[in-house]
Amino acid sequence: MMFVSLGLGAVIAIALITVVSVLTGGKVTNSNAPPKAALDGTRIASFSTSGLNGGLQRAPWSSGHPSVLVFFASWCGPCQGEIPKLAKYVTTHSEGNVEVVGIDAGDQRGAALAFTKKDHVTFRVAFDPNDTITAGLFKFAALPETVFLNAKGVVQGVHVGAIGVTQFAAGIKSLES
Repeated sequence: MMFVSLGLGAVIAIALITVVSVLTGGKVTNSNAPPKAALDGTRIASFSTSGLNGGLQRAPWSSGHPSVLVFFASWCGPCQGEIPKLAKYVTTHSEGNVEVVGIDAGDQRGAALAFTKKDHVTFRVAFDPNDTITAGLFKFAALPETVFLNAKGVVQGVHVGAIGVTQFAAGIKSLES
């Protein structure tokens, strides 16, 4: 009898969550596929910001380079699994004309520096502590995100969540052609 009550309670709780979500404008889906990125095909304005290690970081497409932007932060759990793999890939493979740039978002400089040093990040990293680029320009509300842009700054693809090395490499390859 107790198991029936627990089961019934769980069903009622799920139904209530679904109703509240729908009534408040949320979407309830049963799909594992990420949503089509609203940024695909959008031309992104060039930006410049301070580099994590100093200096000025500019959007690679402002000088005609296709690029991959990897949005991350030291406090982001999925980023902690993703960044070491991407850093290793970048140090062991050639990206040709494609530039890989990290965007450290909503972070403290000291934590970000320690994180990138620990994970041996060799690609350039822009520092975005106030989410000016992340939430402002790209409208991202969560991390990690990876954006593939052509040499004119037009978004060719967005990967929502942690990206695997195979997908990362395929995205770079698609930009090289």
